[in-house]
Amino acid sequence: MSDVLSHLTVATAKALALPNDERIERIRKPRWIGYPRSKIVLDKLEDLLVYPKMHRMPNLLIVGDTNNGKTMLVERFKKQHPASDNPSGEGISVPVLVIQAPPVPDEGRFYNTILEALFAPFKPNDRVDRKQFQSIKLLRYVGLKMLVIDEIHHVLAGNMNKQRAFLNVIKYLGNELQVPIVGVGTKDAFRAIQTDPQLANRFEPAVLPLWKFDDEFLRLLKSFEMLLPLRHASKLYDTGLAATIFSMAEGHIGELSKLLAEAAVLAVQNGSERIDAKLLKEICWIGPSDRKRQIDRVA
Repeated sequence: MSDVLSHLTVATAKALALPNDERIERIRKPRWIGYPRSKIVLDKLEDLLVYPKMHRMPNLLIVGDTNNGKTMLVERFKKQHPASDNPSGEGISVPVLVIQAPPVPDEGRFYNTILEALFAPFKPNDRVDRKQFQSIKLLRYVGLKMLVIDEIHHVLAGNMNKQRAFLNVIKYLGNELQVPIVGVGTKDAFRAIQTDPQLANRFEPAVLPLWKFDDEFLRLLKSFEMLLPLRHASKLYDTGLAATIFSMAEGHIGELSKLLAEAAVLAVQNGSERIDAKLLKEICWIGPSDRKRQIDRVA
């Protein structure tokens, strides 16, 4: 690779040959960037995946602010352990199943979600015990090794009786299938799990904190720059520019990814082919705090 394109990975540099519309499409696609804390959590997930079966399986609770990389992390793990046709076995293999908790703690809707994720035919109006039986039978059939429940803080959307009933379902599934369960959610998820002392003892918290303005953040910016197909080096990691970016994203990696994607798209469209302080002022960015204040004023 020439020194002119040394700010890009080899694959990203090749993308410069694409038409602008295709390059913009590439910029807007979600991208995985590993960082130290994500590796720690992924390693914990790997350990749980091969944990010996027992009645009280250990679980994990991945906690972080909204838009701080939780869902992308579990999707990354799922891609590393994909479902397969399992030609040497009796049926398909689904080692990791990722589902989203229903918007309210409802046992029937929870089993509906599992059955839908497995593309299983079912009657939504069936009795809960029938859907429970079908779900457990299918999860055993596909060789499930881990169940991941995203947005688990939705448990708090119901009254205490519904919360307890839903948490009992999670506990029952873990005991019956003898697989680890991973909950993913905001800090409210931790509060939800704590309402059941037995369940709380099984869930180890893994926190994804907001980013700080430090060397690790500068390295993250350098990694982002290497994956954005722009012809000129932006040097996002330069202290002044990095401080501006950090202030706009407010420490959320999801906000950072969206911000840099919008800036990179504009850099392609206006021909500047780099992200600088002037361009960042032109993208009409509204940070998460400002968005919240706007919503609060409307409410």
